[in-house]
Amino acid sequence: MHTPRRIRSFVLRAGRTTTAQQRALTELWPAYGIDSKDALDIGTIFGRSAPCCLEIGFGTGEVIAHLAETDPQRDYLGIEVHRSGVGRLLLRAEQSGLRNLRVICDDAVEVLRERIADDTFDEVLVFFPDPWHKKRHHKRRLIDAPFAALLAAKLRRGGTLRLATDWQDYAQQMLAVCNATAGLQNQSADATYVDRPQFRPPTRFERRGERLGHGVWDLAFVKSN
Repeated sequence: MHTPRRIRSFVLRAGRTTTAQQRALTELWPAYGIDSKDALDIGTIFGRSAPCCLEIGFGTGEVIAHLAETDPQRDYLGIEVHRSGVGRLLLRAEQSGLRNLRVICDDAVEVLRERIADDTFDEVLVFFPDPWHKKRHHKRRLIDAPFAALLAAKLRRGGTLRLATDWQDYAQQMLAVCNATAGLQNQSADATYVDRPQFRPPTRFERRGERLGHGVWDLAFVKSN
């Protein structure tokens, strides 16, 4: 049976990896990277049983590195398709001597569908995904109904999904999609947006948006069942 090709939420760009980042991808990947295409067991990956947070599309790794540095009792898994950002995160991980961080360089949708068991994560972060702001490109946006349902499935009961964007119409889409996703309970009193979480350092994408006059919309949902 023919399966329609899934529209990806990203476009890979070559030629932007620095020498230092390439060194990190070569020398540090064995310590932090996950290559296996088999089903992944988080406890085995980190060698312990601890709460685990997933960040999808971590960019240059500013948020996940900060969290891993400040909360060593929790494990952090990052998924990013762009090798330059992965390389930058690996360099920071080496500098900080992080032991609670692992990285996958792949399509997060495929990883979650094929390699991660349900009820795995205590928290999932999706901060400033590509807004694909032109209307004809909205179909490429990562946060849609099927993906929200997939994220809900991968969260443990009581786990939290956090999202943020600096594009208002994408924020509205995220809100509508997640409010309609079974098992997700909006943590805003009026079922809209929440205050910026104190733990989240501003990313370069967020700072760029602020310079352009964009607002920032944060959302938080807890898996209720």
